[in-house]
Amino acid sequence: MSAWIRMLSDDEADEVLEAALDRARTPHGTVDNVMRVHSLRPSTMDGHVTLYRACLHDSSNTVPMWFQEVISSYVSTLNTCSYSYANHWANARHLIGDAARADAVEAALQAQRPEEAFDGAELAALRYAEKLTLHPGKITAADVEALRESGWDDGEILEINQIVGYFNYANRLLNGLGVTTDGDVVGYYAKD
Repeated sequence: MSAWIRMLSDDEADEVLEAALDRARTPHGTVDNVMRVHSLRPSTMDGHVTLYRACLHDSSNTVPMWFQEVISSYVSTLNTCSYSYANHWANARHLIGDAARADAVEAALQAQRPEEAFDGAELAALRYAEKLTLHPGKITAADVEALRESGWDDGEILEINQIVGYFNYANRLLNGLGVTTDGDVVGYYAKD
């Protein structure tokens, strides 16, 4: 466990924290540091788990999962959040399933030049993500209309918005408390 504030271990958990930790467990049975950093305030851990799963792991979402992870990775790149980038790029790479394509996408994201790997609706979404991350007060109705005109429906626009908003929150949580991946299983799809 690694952060600039104290994180409680499972052995130190009272009943309330134990329940929150159980809700936050990954498919690997572990609690990642992004959630464990909330251990001194289990209610914020519960809120974080709920928001994370609604944004990225809800079965009603229609933005393709691989692209949800690309958006997550791009926002994390823009925010220089190595924790989220490590996890979500590992997920995106896995879901893309093509090493050459994944390499091209990663290079474009790292260069902050998504147009080198995307066009159409995907590029519009990444441009929106960039503007909302770096210049949130400059978003206008025209930015949302550009998403709609590129082919995203309003429900998908909401999904994109929520992914961007969530990762701006999570990146600030992680960067602001010095949370690292030390002890975590990196990537949702990591092998046991």
